[in-house]
Amino acid sequence: MDGAAKGHGVNLVPDLLATGSGALVGLVLGLVGGGGSILAVPLLVYVVGVSSPHIAIGTSAIAVAVSALANLVGHARAGRVKWRCALVFATAGTVGAALGSTFGKQFDGEKLLVLFGLLMIVIAGLMFWKRDEEGDVSVRLTRHSAPGLMPPLMAYGIGVGALAGFFGIGGGFLVVPGIVAATGMPLIFAIGSSLVSVFAFGLTTAANYALSGLIDWVLVAFFIGGGIVGGIGGQMMAGMLAERKQALSTLFSAIVALVGVYVVWRGVSA
Repeated sequence: MDGAAKGHGVNLVPDLLATGSGALVGLVLGLVGGGGSILAVPLLVYVVGVSSPHIAIGTSAIAVAVSALANLVGHARAGRVKWRCALVFATAGTVGAALGSTFGKQFDGEKLLVLFGLLMIVIAGLMFWKRDEEGDVSVRLTRHSAPGLMPPLMAYGIGVGALAGFFGIGGGFLVVPGIVAATGMPLIFAIGSSLVSVFAFGLTTAANYALSGLIDWVLVAFFIGGGIVGGIGGQMMAGMLAERKQALSTLFSAIVALVGVYVVWRGVSA
């Protein structure tokens, strides 16, 4: 394949930019769960300078998966992960991610970015208008609640996973509202629980792209390094903002919308 097969080479500027971009992704990922995954592809294309959108997608998928796993540890220690709900959602979504990423590799890279940006704007609007919902802290997936919770968890999981795989992202910005819609849990718990799916979807998508040689492994290393450092700061901020759910949700939707507008503008201009 055109980008990854030629090798990354030694170039300090892209490596530093990848480290800084990874730190920003880690910060947002730790703070809002899925924001990092939607920032990764635009950062790799427009800041780091990765020429092929498909290589940017493959590279970001593995980097975001690893960063999500690192951030998940912090959220789990803080008790902000509803494990059973998270695992059901992630398992169903992994099937969708495998199918979606297969179709995504066949789609024109520039058009994929424009669609990606439009989807970001739509999701940002949905998150903004739903930001004042309280949620049920006590929601749990048990033998008694399974008949009501399992169908929506699996349905949203497969749908979100397919979109995540198609667009080559961890999909947390879709997972968060998907988990909230399926279970009614508060946003801060949905953010922590979403990282299970972000990891699973990213790993599935990355494996699919790796089979086609569409991953720059050197950039992955720098991106992950920055992401781990940024993630520590994001987790600290998430803890401080846990009691300010409206502010957290508004910040989430604003980040998604702004980056979405920029991605669409760049894609249409190109």
